[in-house]
Amino acid sequence: MIDGLYRALMQAAAPALSLWLKRREGQGKEEAARLDERRGIAGRMRPEGPLVWLHAASVGEAVSVLPLIERLRIRWPEVTILVTTGTVTSARILAGGRLPPGCIHQYVPLDVPQWIARFLDHWRPGAVLWVESELWPNMIAEIRRRCVPLALINARLSPRSFARWRAVAPLLRAPLDAFEFCLAQDEGTASRLAALGARSVQCLGNLKFDAEPLPADETELAALRAALHGRPLWCAASIQPGEAEAILTAHRRLAERHEGLLTVIVPRHATRGRDIAELCRAAGIRAARRSLGAKPASDVDVYIADTMGELGLFYRLARIAFIGGSLVPHGGQNALEAARLDTALVFGPHMHNFPEVAATLIDAGGAEQVQDGEALAEAVGRLLTDATATAAHAAAARRVADGGRGTVARVADALAPLFERLDPPPVVPLQHARA
Repeated sequence: MIDGLYRALMQAAAPALSLWLKRREGQGKEEAARLDERRGIAGRMRPEGPLVWLHAASVGEAVSVLPLIERLRIRWPEVTILVTTGTVTSARILAGGRLPPGCIHQYVPLDVPQWIARFLDHWRPGAVLWVESELWPNMIAEIRRRCVPLALINARLSPRSFARWRAVAPLLRAPLDAFEFCLAQDEGTASRLAALGARSVQCLGNLKFDAEPLPADETELAALRAALHGRPLWCAASIQPGEAEAILTAHRRLAERHEGLLTVIVPRHATRGRDIAELCRAAGIRAARRSLGAKPASDVDVYIADTMGELGLFYRLARIAFIGGSLVPHGGQNALEAARLDTALVFGPHMHNFPEVAATLIDAGGAEQVQDGEALAEAVGRLLTDATATAAHAAAARRVADGGRGTVARVADALAPLFERLDPPPVVPLQHARA
């Protein structure tokens, strides 16, 4: 009954959701030219032959599965892989040459029954792979109604999320039961999913451990190094709202002891560059924004890297990185991306999105966890002062990042039964209304 009520509400909400998408477009959160994709209207023709749909909600999930996608395409070159995401940033990163040949990117439709049906009618996937833990009831129900095999891969469920999910466990029973099997990224997630009633749960490791290093343009890297003239620097990466103030306070304290210090701030969302620049101006700190073409000149104290897809560039420049989303209760970001590039790590108390990764890095001596902005300044200051300690921290973090190799191969093997029973889709002539 509750499932039916939710379905009816989402059907009725379709006109309002169309207006909401237009509002998001005006805020830069949707692409005008591709807005119809969010309503299930395909942006291109479906290729012939078998097709597997892989859904990754946002940037982190999408980047983590790229090595798996490459392996699947090599192993089953006849299978097209349709990759969906829900954010502009992820779409632009994937459109920038990150997806291998034989793959298609589309925006995922919202959880409106008629939009989902239109999407599935067009693409007719032979199997669906869901990444991590974004569950949409109508979407999963429609996939199951069509008898399309569905698997959850690289599943992640933190203790905090588990407590919320357990409170509504009856509502999750049908969506979780739709997954033919679940591949968890850690043992904690595996046990929590099993406790909620998921079927055939096994832990094969975290795909993020098997990711390739973030890319960087070598020409830009050389130009930035030349502009820095050996200045001391540290990077505050993927920061969330509420963290810039603490980072700027830390910068002012550090600059008193480290002449010529440059702090690089990489906001999680590039659109926040102007807001951070305004905070710098109000604090009397000289800042420059990369999105406006500025370089870190000698009179720049804070360099705001408000561009997309360049985090690998700044991890290579800075030997010290603060992992954002951790001083505020956001849950942190993927620290392995920095660890893989020989960077000493610092993060705040809120790393509940990556609890096992954070604990492993701390235990190995590759990361230091701090409680607030004042402690952040002290930790970064120690690393700036002691190059030997910084190198040791970075080496320890790199060993942790390299220690999970082999996950991609294990997950690909687990998916083999799905791929090996794929059949060419039935040819169904359809008329796609724009409702």
